[in-house]
Amino acid sequence: MTKISNLHKKWIKNPEYKKAYDESRVEFEIAQEVIEARMKRGLSQEELAVLMSTSQSAIARLESGAGLPSLRTLTKLAAATNTHIEIHFKPIKNSKQKIAA
Repeated sequence: MTKISNLHKKWIKNPEYKKAYDESRVEFEIAQEVIEARMKRGLSQEELAVLMSTSQSAIARLESGAGLPSLRTLTKLAAATNTHIEIHFKPIKNSKQKIAA
């Protein structure tokens, strides 16, 4: 069985894939954080759903990276997994773009 990470390394060389990935990077990173928070607590999707007063399918959608969850949803997730939310804005490497005032 091929790991997703190995496929990603191969596909990222394709300009179309890279563009699509870059456009959805934030969604994928949030999905990964959601999965990690759930797993560190040893919870199934169903157990997390109960703690968040939602459905297992809603948790599956969060973990799919198919969209951006609301801050309210992330706050519920943090409470259910006994974690807290941190948001950071970091400069983009090699970015020469300036913002107009």
